[in-house]
Amino acid sequence: MRKSSRSMRLNADHVALLARSVPPDGPLPTAEPATDEDYRRFVSEILEGSDGSGQVWLFAYGSLIWKPASDFVELRTGLLHGWHRAFCLGWDTWFRGSKENPGLMLALDRGGRCKGALYRLPSDRVEECLEQICRREMGFKPSPFPPRWVKVETEEGPVAAVTFCIDRRSGLYVSGLSDDEVATALSKAVGPRGSMVEYLFQTVQHLEQMDMHDSHLWRLQEMVADKLDGPLQ
Repeated sequence: MRKSSRSMRLNADHVALLARSVPPDGPLPTAEPATDEDYRRFVSEILEGSDGSGQVWLFAYGSLIWKPASDFVELRTGLLHGWHRAFCLGWDTWFRGSKENPGLMLALDRGGRCKGALYRLPSDRVEECLEQICRREMGFKPSPFPPRWVKVETEEGPVAAVTFCIDRRSGLYVSGLSDDEVATALSKAVGPRGSMVEYLFQTVQHLEQMDMHDSHLWRLQEMVADKLDGPLQ
């Protein structure tokens, strides 16, 4: 995997502009925290859908690329058909947003295609690692982006992998926004886990480092940088 020679407009100085400590902004509406029993059930249900090969791969398209939730023993890049990454999970007032400036998170939405990272979990710790991933991605139930098995094309051949796709009926599905509306939200939202600027910066930077250029996210990082460099900042 070669590193891209493109230079991002969004940089660490922009991230620093929104670096601040922000407390949780109230409870998540209509959300119930997942329990230990729930996580065991999530893992069991995921494994029930495996191909029986004994290998479990995770397809990462957002923050799991630059902050994996578990150990892994192999890394590949791959192309997923029928899904694309989009800022369609919102509006976040708990993790990287607030009631005043809610955030938008990445999820896989139907249509198009998506380049991402594939992590193979250690075969002797699959359940443990899957539970760590579920605890990271599915803190509440029902999940607005539940896990599902997908087939990902790699240079070494197709791989069955677990990933997380938006449930359009969840009530947290956001669509129809212009790029400018998305960029405006990303340029302002900050929550207990950090800012959406950091989230976008880290995701695009790591995609570029792994030679997985995403033209839409590239355009968004330019737009967010322009907004942060504007007179109102």
